[in-house]
Amino acid sequence: MRNHLVSMLITYLYTLLYNDFLSLTPRLIYAYISVSWIGRERKHPEMKRRQTRKVNKRRTQHGSNQRKSVRPRSVGEFLVLSEHEQDLWRNVGQAVTEMRAGASLRQASRKFGLDTRKVLQLARPALRKRRNGRWSATKSDRLLRVLPMPTDKGLVDIGVPDSSQATAVGKYWNAVDDYLGTGETSSLRFFEREFIVDADGRPVPFMTNTNELDRLGSAGNLSFESLYARVA
Repeated sequence: MRNHLVSMLITYLYTLLYNDFLSLTPRLIYAYISVSWIGRERKHPEMKRRQTRKVNKRRTQHGSNQRKSVRPRSVGEFLVLSEHEQDLWRNVGQAVTEMRAGASLRQASRKFGLDTRKVLQLARPALRKRRNGRWSATKSDRLLRVLPMPTDKGLVDIGVPDSSQATAVGKYWNAVDDYLGTGETSSLRFFEREFIVDADGRPVPFMTNTNELDRLGSAGNLSFESLYARVA
């Protein structure tokens, strides 16, 4: 009888201790995790900084992807860009023209101070990848180029919508330069009654009136320096 009572008492005490242990277990586990985490932070502060930098880097990359450059399609869209963005698009167009003349992507990019990846990003419609893995310019493109044209109001920036018309403008300027340097008008006469169509669909005639060209030239509007300042 006595042994039976002792056995019941031990069982009762064991049950109480077991229940108390179960009630304390979640709090003990939480305390252990908290102490372990604090010790880890104190022991490895650089790990936390690295994780923070990774998160910030992902956020920055995500933000930069959201701010991708949008290709301008008219003079109005071009002029609202910052000066840096205008120079960027001008140089991209010149790099493509350089590639069409035979330069490699790296050569053309380096000439105009551009990263090859930026040229590929912005001028992709004007480029194609050949079988050997190298990039070359397509026969023509529809990248906007903003070029100066002489008018009775002086030099005016014109939005040229494709490479073929940009080439025509380049040939016209060669004829103007030839006339101003030698007085010879044979090259200039080729552009009489000719015109280009700008990005807004408006015809822009080539000025071949020698009196007007002489006037603009005398005012310094057709000098190499003034043209370079506009297109560089």
